[in-house]
Amino acid sequence: MSENEQAGEKTELPTEKRLRDAREQGNLPRSRELATAAVFAAAVLAMYAMSASMGAGALAWMKAALAPEPAMLKNHDALFGHAGWLLLKLMLAFTPLLLVCLAAGFIAPVVMGGLRFSNKALMPDFKRLSPMSGLKRLYGAEAVAELVKSLLRVAFVGVAAGLCIWHSMDALRGLLHQPLESAISHGLGFTLKLLLATAGAMTLLAAIDAPYQRWNWMRKLKMTREELRRELKESEGSPEVKGRIRQMQMQLSQRRMMEAVPSADVVVVNPTHYAVALKYEGGRMNAPTVVARGVDEVALRIRQVADGNKVAIISAPPLARALYRESQLGKEIPVRLYSAVAQVLSYVYQLRQWRTGPMPAQPAFDVDEFAKGAKP
Repeated sequence: MSENEQAGEKTELPTEKRLRDAREQGNLPRSRELATAAVFAAAVLAMYAMSASMGAGALAWMKAALAPEPAMLKNHDALFGHAGWLLLKLMLAFTPLLLVCLAAGFIAPVVMGGLRFSNKALMPDFKRLSPMSGLKRLYGAEAVAELVKSLLRVAFVGVAAGLCIWHSMDALRGLLHQPLESAISHGLGFTLKLLLATAGAMTLLAAIDAPYQRWNWMRKLKMTREELRRELKESEGSPEVKGRIRQMQMQLSQRRMMEAVPSADVVVVNPTHYAVALKYEGGRMNAPTVVARGVDEVALRIRQVADGNKVAIISAPPLARALYRESQLGKEIPVRLYSAVAQVLSYVYQLRQWRTGPMPAQPAFDVDEFAKGAKP
């Protein structure tokens, strides 16, 4: 046994059953970076596409909020309803953005492993309360990976934002000399550009993290050789049990075959190694049918049963071997052997009718054992 097997090292890829069980338990690959990037990028793109309508809605809301009707200021009861109406109007202005972010929240789970709701994932896991497990999470490989991702996140976002600000520095200085409305418009345009750059940096990080998370998920589900063998035994059955089942099936088949031998018309033998029992009922069968067949010990048992039940036993070695190779149990004999078997049955019928006088001589059953088209 190798050192890997002795140490129980997980070197085998997970089977379909192991993957299916993991999914049913809610254990799926997940990337927080992909989820964050999807929601953030979708929100930025939605703001960029709907900026005009959202700006108009926000402007209308601000006018209604800052310039209420004078009569309403004297009616304190109406102010409460007015505040609720303003809140509802603000929510309606930003509802498309919220819907886009909500839809984007489903992108990451679908891309990584699909949506699956599992009650097992909601059950408390007391292993997480173990101090050793906590230390492993803090100082293990997972913690190192999270640290690297955090550093990459700061680097990517910092570089993207820095480049965006650097290229727009002159435009930002020019805002001081522009009219208020123009400065606000250009300032919002710069903000959208900065958000787009940030979204691009986060998307790049997600493109790195998503494959890593899937690879890490598969790595955790890897199996040892012993686990793989145990699962194969559970799914396909133990080889010992399967062998025992096959043995019992063979014994049952042989018992049924032996029970059919007494009803046979003739048993064609090798004479010692092969035995094929044939039965023919005129008007019910198109051709003689094989009711038993076997070699060596099974052939000897067929002969014993036939002899005990006074079934004719005819020695015809080439025909016996040809019948055994080319026929199937419970099926009619091959067409090419019709003539030879007809000679055998004719001889058997003569023996049945013989009473006195010379016994009918056994003819020479001429058959080409390995004729063209015959099974080897």
